[in-house]
Amino acid sequence: MKKFFVLTLALFAIFTVAGCKKQAKAEWIIATDTVFRPFEYTDASGKFVGIDVDILAAIAQDQGFTYELRSLGWDAGVQAVQVGQADALIAGATIKQERIDNGWIFSDGYYNATQTFVVHKDSSISSYEDLRGKTVAVKTGTAGADFAESLKDTYGYTITRFEDSPTMYQDVINGNSAACVEDTPIMADNIKSAGLALKIPSGMESSGAPYGFAIMNKDKQKLLDMFNAGLKNIRANGKYDEIINKYLGN
Repeated sequence: MKKFFVLTLALFAIFTVAGCKKQAKAEWIIATDTVFRPFEYTDASGKFVGIDVDILAAIAQDQGFTYELRSLGWDAGVQAVQVGQADALIAGATIKQERIDNGWIFSDGYYNATQTFVVHKDSSISSYEDLRGKTVAVKTGTAGADFAESLKDTYGYTITRFEDSPTMYQDVINGNSAACVEDTPIMADNIKSAGLALKIPSGMESSGAPYGFAIMNKDKQKLLDMFNAGLKNIRANGKYDEIINKYLGN
């Protein structure tokens, strides 16, 4: 009887450990940016919040999966997914062919965003022609940088690159660059919330493209499928609109 009891305990321990390991593997690691308001940022209480943060939480709840969101910054977040230190990225990542060709596997689009040129609040720049001979600041590896590059030769300006948005904004505020290029909802929110000495000229924006949740390893397809299914459900039940209205209004 004693041997049977000991054997039973041993088997219980083995299956308990196995169960814990299986549960641990079910937790996905999701990388994101650090400063990309209103999609991901830290609020006044120090809590990490934003459209991407809330959409991911709503989808995870709908699909019944657990995850850890790691705020790494854009470049570090992309690299973490590329080398397998994270399973996916949600960081206002524009779905574009160049990324797909480089191994990004995107979800369905969850928000359509345009990119816009932004100038100092006292600037007289109101058209692309006004940028001739001047410098335009961009954030490395973004759709905004691509948009600026696509017009550079036509309108005769040079480009300077930054690793994060706040530094890029400050370069324009300080007068080192005549303009910068940023996703329109991000820029509008930052000007309003932070009181930045910047403005968005009318008619200097792109046609727009969707943001997507991204994996870079086909082994993570299950996570991508759950994201798409959950996104469809939260659009249908009104949760998606609730999140967008929370941060951007109607």
